[in-house]
Amino acid sequence: MWEDFKKFALKGNVLDLAVAVIIGAAFGKVVTSLVEDIIMPIVGMLVGGVSVENWSYTFNDVVLQYGLFIQAIIDFFIIAFSIFMVIRIFTNLKRKKDVPAAEEPEVLDKTQEILVEIRDLLNKEKTGQ
Repeated sequence: MWEDFKKFALKGNVLDLAVAVIIGAAFGKVVTSLVEDIIMPIVGMLVGGVSVENWSYTFNDVVLQYGLFIQAIIDFFIIAFSIFMVIRIFTNLKRKKDVPAAEEPEVLDKTQEILVEIRDLLNKEKTGQ
């Protein structure tokens, strides 16, 4: 059983997944900081300092803090858009790297051009055209 577990745990896919989870967590912190520390203060300035986080409704002794829910939805859309843009940039960069450069046609000197013409004429004679 121990050997099977070692084979499973040390497979490339499991290690890749572990690295992806760690990088994803770090990226999540970066995006959260982007939203909370940069984007939301700018949005707050644009809407005149209105903060939806403080919106609530009290019914008897129950407090419904629907503003926190609205803020979570706003954060979700900003985070989703940020992740979309990062993935789009990486995809475009990868696509540019994967596209082979167009090969320039080989420039032949005059002697090579004549030899190519002779070859083509000989091939035509062989085929009977």
